[in-house]
Amino acid sequence: MIADDILQRVRSRTDGAPDREGLVITGADGLHYARADAPTGYLHTIYVPMLCLVLQGAKEVTGASGTWRFEAGQTLLVSADMPLQGRVTGASPAAPYLAVSQDLDLGLLRDMLGELSTVPPQPEEAMPRILVSETDGQIADCIQRLVFLPERADAQAILRPAILKELHYWLLHGRHGALLRRLARPEGHAQRIARAVAVLRTEFARPLPVRRLAEAAGMSASAFHQHFKAATTLTPLQFQKQLRLIEARHRILAGGHAVSAAAFDVGYESVSQFSRDYSRMFGASPRRDLTARREAA
Repeated sequence: MIADDILQRVRSRTDGAPDREGLVITGADGLHYARADAPTGYLHTIYVPMLCLVLQGAKEVTGASGTWRFEAGQTLLVSADMPLQGRVTGASPAAPYLAVSQDLDLGLLRDMLGELSTVPPQPEEAMPRILVSETDGQIADCIQRLVFLPERADAQAILRPAILKELHYWLLHGRHGALLRRLARPEGHAQRIARAVAVLRTEFARPLPVRRLAEAAGMSASAFHQHFKAATTLTPLQFQKQLRLIEARHRILAGGHAVSAAAFDVGYESVSQFSRDYSRMFGASPRRDLTARREAA
């Protein structure tokens, strides 16, 4: 049962914030609030490792390996950087979709794993990268304390790290544990691929030879290709292309950028190629997409 006070808190945190195709997302420092007053269409995003607690309403996300549906009282855990299409399926003005998400701190998980002698080592066997489950009470309690944490600088500096450490502790010892232990292994494949993903996220607009990404991961090129696709469901080139297209779409729809300017800004050399890739990913050309957005508004 979700308490009314946290629902009101998330409502107030999202009031007046700009929406992105019907979904309001706001927050900072890894803690984010989401709200939708009606069901939405699919929104393309490359997720980071994160935990999302739905407070009200329902949502579904779709990726290369399936579709996951979750609703109030349930938690979605994403254990790797991966492209997903998400849409809100349960929402109304009287009972909007409300959710809180917290990015996972891989460094904190890694440090804690080294401290916890009771946590058994895990082989890097095949297991889901995404998990939907009923929310454990300890997890919900940590999220609620993060939401209500005073915005005073001293509270944020002293209390927030302690709550985050507790949250990650319960995650490691709960139903998400096996998934996160694999993610946190210091020299495991997940950690190595995460280093390459960090390069892609910061430098996606530049040409990035696979050799450089493989070096960042500390792998041979062939091993890097194999483990990158296993972790993210995409090849490095496909991952970079999706980063470019998602950023360009945001600039066009929300930032008012011209199509050609957005294409060049994210690294394309050909506007026609950009438009073809955009249409394949989003189902409409950039100009038609922009027109539809204006008409919907």
